[in-house]
Amino acid sequence: MITLYGANASPFVRKVMAVLAIKQLPYEHIPSMPFSGDPELAKVSPLGKVPALVDGDLNIADSKVICRYLESAYPDVPAYPTDLQQRARADWLEEYAGTVLTESAAGIFFHRFMVPVVFKRPVDENAVNDIIENKLPPMLDYLEGQVPADGFLFGEITVADLALASPFVNAGYAGYSIDTAKWPKLAAFVERVKSHGAMAPRLEEEAAGFRG
Repeated sequence: MITLYGANASPFVRKVMAVLAIKQLPYEHIPSMPFSGDPELAKVSPLGKVPALVDGDLNIADSKVICRYLESAYPDVPAYPTDLQQRARADWLEEYAGTVLTESAAGIFFHRFMVPVVFKRPVDENAVNDIIENKLPPMLDYLEGQVPADGFLFGEITVADLALASPFVNAGYAGYSIDTAKWPKLAAFVERVKSHGAMAPRLEEEAAGFRG
């Protein structure tokens, strides 16, 4: 049985959970917070990051590494495009989503949720406004030109779709939504990914957790 360590609301953990769902792979989920000092997590993830995954004798961490392993080890239901050029584009969009996009979009969640709830500090709305007004718009302009008007990036849903939509889930928890007048294709694309069968049950579980 595959074991996955991580917090549901992490964009990176969510992406791996959705890949496991696409591939219809059963797994045990052990809720774990990053950098928590949890000795069990440290055995699997020496850097203290999530997600981390155990499959038999294999221990690996980092969502990109995990998703690529799952694709190779369980190829029957693909989560990446098979065409080489499309695969390269999917890899790029996943990288883009996991770096600058997550830093900004999920940063809204960090400032408006994690800071007051976990760190017990007041929200710095100036930092939030800087993300919304200055940092995010060029990224949204770029992605508006990358996503399709209908469906997903490469036909069937792939890791790239999951990676691009996931940071906006976190931003939504903090009261942010994509302006549908400025970025209509991107806003609709994110909603399609969120409503997909690989994502929707994950989001229902998360929402229940936030409601307590």
